[in-house]
Amino acid sequence: MLYTIAVVMLILWLLGLITAYTMGGFIHILLVIALVVVLLRVIQG
Repeated sequence: MLYTIAVVMLILWLLGLITAYTMGGFIHILLVIALVVVLLRVIQG
């Protein structure tokens, strides 16, 4: 479940970069959260 959320956040971040539509730093905060979640999943197995 967490991995799915992380992937969705990553896709939204990429879409934000492609369309040049960013909501300030919010979309980058989502990226950081997504990366942290993915790292936690990898570490936990």
